[in-house]
Amino acid sequence: MNILVLDGGGSKDVYTIGVLKELELRLGSPIYQHFGLVFGTSTRSIIAALIALGYKVKDIENLYLELIPKIMNKKSRKARSKSLEKEAKIIFGDKKFDNFKTHVGIVALNFETQKPLVFKTNINQAHGMKQSFKPGFGCTIETAVRCSSAAYPFFEKIKINTDHHGKIDVVDGGFIANNSTLYSMIDAYKALKYDEANISLLNVGVGHYVEKTSGLFHKFLKLFSIYNFIEKVLTANSNSNAILSRLLFPNLDMLRISDSFPEPRHGTNMLESDFKKLKKMLQLGRSSYARYEKQI
Repeated sequence: MNILVLDGGGSKDVYTIGVLKELELRLGSPIYQHFGLVFGTSTRSIIAALIALGYKVKDIENLYLELIPKIMNKKSRKARSKSLEKEAKIIFGDKKFDNFKTHVGIVALNFETQKPLVFKTNINQAHGMKQSFKPGFGCTIETAVRCSSAAYPFFEKIKINTDHHGKIDVVDGGFIANNSTLYSMIDAYKALKYDEANISLLNVGVGHYVEKTSGLFHKFLKLFSIYNFIEKVLTANSNSNAILSRLLFPNLDMLRISDSFPEPRHGTNMLESDFKKLKKMLQLGRSSYARYEKQI
């Protein structure tokens, strides 16, 4: 089984699209046809969902480069949340998890219990309580990706109504599994019963950059160390999951792509809305693919 895991990272997700664009060109067909399981966290759940619906990466690129500035240039979390909801409904409509062409995991966090809330397609991915399993907890795809992307305090928390689990307050999955490699492996190895030696996993991060601080909102967050703290939490989360995955599954054929770009000219942050900077990150993703092409 081939698994694709996409880290969260806000606007920096366009780096991922650069990697995946080259991968799809090499494969010669839509990416979903080559991966039996696709996991995505935070705004990367949008990319994961589009891939699993059968979108070509070129179409995802065009959509994403239009989508990100519309959302991230808003000045308040309420405005960003409303914009994300509007755009997600346009993209996904009322589609549910039975529309996916491959198995999916969309990671969010139950804010009340502080436990993971992972929207899944397949009853075989359930670890218990299979009698009440419903794909995506009965929610639409757009609801699931908004939950996974609700990066509080930059976005508002979301209250959802699930089948069998009632109403739940949900926030960004990056707070619990920004890199969901372990979650995907638990599904593949324990639930779907694939042997470790028969699993190949590609994990794509968002790259590492000098933090850019711009505008009064960012300066306010910088003053109280909120912005920098959240960025570091997400990075530490991603790195620790990658390390633990290698320790727990030493025989796993796993490749992680997430290069560092320390030059000040590449400085950015998770709320980046500058179109030129987004296009540059896309090219950096393509360059990273070239670096790892032989391993892929």
